[in-house]
Amino acid sequence: MTLTPAYAAQTAKAPLAPFSIERRAPRVDDVVIDIEYCGVCHSDIHQARDEWGHGIFPMVPGHEIVGRVAALGSAVSTFAIGDAVGVGCFVDSCRECASCRAGEEQYCEHGMTATYNARDKEGLPTHGGYSTRIVVDQKYVLRIPPSIPLDRAAPLLCAGITTYSPMRHFGVKAGDSIAVVGLGGLGHMAVKIGRAFGANITVLSTSEFKRADALALGAHAFAPTRDADTFKRLAGQFDFIIDTVSAPHDYNAYLALLKTDGCMILLGVPEQPSTVAAFGLIMRRRTLAGSLIGGIAQTQEMLDFCAEHGVASDIELIRMDQINDAYERMLRADVRYRFVIDIASLRK
Repeated sequence: MTLTPAYAAQTAKAPLAPFSIERRAPRVDDVVIDIEYCGVCHSDIHQARDEWGHGIFPMVPGHEIVGRVAALGSAVSTFAIGDAVGVGCFVDSCRECASCRAGEEQYCEHGMTATYNARDKEGLPTHGGYSTRIVVDQKYVLRIPPSIPLDRAAPLLCAGITTYSPMRHFGVKAGDSIAVVGLGGLGHMAVKIGRAFGANITVLSTSEFKRADALALGAHAFAPTRDADTFKRLAGQFDFIIDTVSAPHDYNAYLALLKTDGCMILLGVPEQPSTVAAFGLIMRRRTLAGSLIGGIAQTQEMLDFCAEHGVASDIELIRMDQINDAYERMLRADVRYRFVIDIASLRK
């Protein structure tokens, strides 16, 4: 075991504060990673405040992890000391179920082992990237292409794959029309990745002030959803809708924007269930779907795709001791578009 500096929430809703955790000694298939950067996902707030329940405390959040290989287990041959690597939302799975065998470990039928706020196969709690080091089985470690800056690569391991995976799965192609609902951490990646697919992108947002940002990020158009005329003007216009919003909103209004055979994909998770009218789906053979992240192979595919197309996250780099302020700013939507922690500040 190695004592490792970290930041943790000691109890639900407690401010994050300095803490020490024990990382296991590397097993034969393990990669030891010195963490350089960790992205801050909105789900970190939900879990650190136990808003989804089942919190394991003390909790060290963080599942957008990048760093350098510091040590290797004796059976590891795919990585070398000093390699730039990443760890995303999970660090293990059963490896035997149909989903795991298909490379869809995120849908492991026995439950993937989340990077933090979970228990490993030995029953020990997992701790995430708000720390200086992590030890992960090589099967769950990703290679970061050299053309992507490490700090801007970190959010790709959650926000990037969350938006890439449904586009790939549902068959987005060049020339398709996509509406991206919401321009936050997920939404800004959906714009960039959708544009790289060759799609025509329209951002739908309640915030008129985001118009300039949407266009600068690569969107072809912007429409304010507080304007009722928007839904009349854009009715039946889109092949896909990527809905990133977790605040309550009327799915039926957005479904009406789809063409025949169009697909609306939910990535956000509102606190309360939403009512969906069957006729909105039936009359145009529309699909309402959901998507989680992606498997390891697809996440690596996404990283290589982003490197090829010059895609990286827009970030604001913060010190570790700024994390509680960052959480409050995220709740006010005061970030463009992802906070990333400089873990060097934790080492100091």
